[in-house]
Amino acid sequence: MYIHEFTYRVRYADTDQMGYVYYGNYARLYEIGRVEALRSLGFSYKEMEDSGVMMPVYENKSKYIAPALYDEMLTIKTSLQTMPSARVVFNYEIFNTEGKLVHTGETILVFVNRETNRLTKAPKELTILLQPYFAG
Repeated sequence: MYIHEFTYRVRYADTDQMGYVYYGNYARLYEIGRVEALRSLGFSYKEMEDSGVMMPVYENKSKYIAPALYDEMLTIKTSLQTMPSARVVFNYEIFNTEGKLVHTGETILVFVNRETNRLTKAPKELTILLQPYFAG
């Protein structure tokens, strides 16, 4: 299993009138978490897209446990529990400044060849970087 943590300060633009993180912004926090998780491995979304492989979201799940508030430092914990194939499943746990779990989520993304618009396998570069986390 691969796990990565990234901190993010809630900005005013992230919140609704009550000062809570607006529910639609959690998908953006997921994106931040997964891009930074892959970047920490040395894998670039941009380079993958430049090589002709896209990664659209296929499914998105969210569970709201407690409100995240304006100006809090959130920890976005992103994990991969299985090795990617033609799809990849990211799991998220979001903790507030006090370390309290405020949100969980999951996104399933698929790898798509940009030219054919058909499913393809995960880039070999990505599976090589993840292999040590799933070996044994």
